[in-house]
Amino acid sequence: MALGAGRSHVIGTVLRGAMLQAIVGLAIGIPVAIFCVRYVKSQLYEITTVNVPVMTIAIGVLVLAAAISAVIPAQRAASIDPVRALRID
Repeated sequence: MALGAGRSHVIGTVLRGAMLQAIVGLAIGIPVAIFCVRYVKSQLYEITTVNVPVMTIAIGVLVLAAAISAVIPAQRAASIDPVRALRID
């Protein structure tokens, strides 16, 4: 903001970074979870394959949690006084 960025641009940058981390985590976690089903199904009752609706809900909850947890730092970053930020750095 001290260099001319608007409030919405700062919020968008912080949210984009948080969502990128969430997407990378899901890109790693989903294949691992699907791979591990074959080992877990012998331990659990009536688990034969990956339950797609449950996996979809879990992915949605994780993305929602990442978005909500990124809003607070984004608002904090957008509300800082530019002069104060320049003095700190």
